[in-house]
Amino acid sequence: MSLMTLRGIEKGRSGSTMGAYAAVLQVLGLDTDLDTLAASDPLGRELQDASLKQRQRLKKR
Repeated sequence: MSLMTLRGIEKGRSGSTMGAYAAVLQVLGLDTDLDTLAASDPLGRELQDASLKQRQRLKKR
């Protein structure tokens, strides 16, 4: 990982990859927290699905 990538992560810049964040978490010993973040979230899933727009179908002629 480059020094610029690490500094970007420290400053909260959005240009870093998830892999870079995972590497930093692993070095800090916080990689098990990724499992918590990736756990099933039924409420979050319902909210995400509710905001999906339904495609309107054209009426058959």
